[in-house]
Amino acid sequence: MPQQDIIAVAMSGGVDSSTVAAMLAHSGEPVVGLTLQLWDQTRLAGKHGIPEAPKAGRCCSLDDVYDARRVSEHLGIPYYVVNQQERFEQDVVRPFVDEYLAGRTPIPCSLCNNHLKFDQLLNTARSIGASRIATGHYAVNEYDPDRKRWILKRPADLAKDQTYFLFGLTQAQLAHTLFPLGHLTKTETCEIARQHGLALAEKPDSQEICFIPGGDYKQFLTAYLEEQGRPMPETAGELVSSSGAVIGKHEGISNFTVGQRKGLGIASPSPLYVLGIDPASHRVTVGADAELATRTLRAGKLNWISIAELTGPMRVRIKIRHRHEPALATLEPAGPSSAEVVATFDEPQRAVTPGQSAVFYDGDEVVGGGWII
Repeated sequence: MPQQDIIAVAMSGGVDSSTVAAMLAHSGEPVVGLTLQLWDQTRLAGKHGIPEAPKAGRCCSLDDVYDARRVSEHLGIPYYVVNQQERFEQDVVRPFVDEYLAGRTPIPCSLCNNHLKFDQLLNTARSIGASRIATGHYAVNEYDPDRKRWILKRPADLAKDQTYFLFGLTQAQLAHTLFPLGHLTKTETCEIARQHGLALAEKPDSQEICFIPGGDYKQFLTAYLEEQGRPMPETAGELVSSSGAVIGKHEGISNFTVGQRKGLGIASPSPLYVLGIDPASHRVTVGADAELATRTLRAGKLNWISIAELTGPMRVRIKIRHRHEPALATLEPAGPSSAEVVATFDEPQRAVTPGQSAVFYDGDEVVGGGWII
């Protein structure tokens, strides 16, 4: 079979990507397994309370590399580990740190997919003679000849929908990407894994951010900045009510995210939540849960998938967090350049958070998305 028909499978060591490799290999496709090594799991261990031993349930661990290699040997396919630690730190870790220090709440999985995984996987795939990549994401990717565009859609198993993290994929990337699990449920995927004799059919999904040991981002920020020889910025300031009254002090805006309730450092007869963070004045505004609701958002750094650009108002559903149910809204260009958009929700939404992704849907189709400002 010609070299250009080779498919490179992005193997994370989990059941989903392993099942993809098994499905393609057993269908007769020429398959190569690729794993991107992104982060040294022992780095920063023991500093500022970070666990010495890597915790189970984190993606991209050494155990995951071992599992991916074992699956490849079982399937009889070539397997390669590609070191991308330097690029990962540049494109994902440092922006994550800088966003938190600026009072925003980043989403590293989207950064990783948009700026590293698909880009570097395709480059590596081409270098070994493969023209396509396949991943274990739950999403559907189809070409629409009428629109002459690749269309990204929500999968059959909406509980596993990962399109929120894939909104930044370009037409060129989608044209060379396969999502074989898009029409399957998680239960069906695990059953296929068992049928192919994959030992990790019962392996649980990873839950934590791969470079945040123990899940405590504050510990990570302190340890990482110390390692880099960077001082923690002085962003201590005032805690204020929604009316502007000063009700307390805080030690730094990186300790907060919109919607946060615990760890505010002040006593109150009723629960208080972070309503907003002002990086210029270092003020953190707190208030009642009801005050978190808003009907508008603004987003920039846009990527369009089902359309070439937004030229006028469009009715969509918008997802503002991974577990958020997409909400009806009207999406409009924020100005003549269309570099940003403004959305007005039909119903107020809770905790619209700067730094997070806003992904726009038309039915099951991903229209596009951007980063909340």
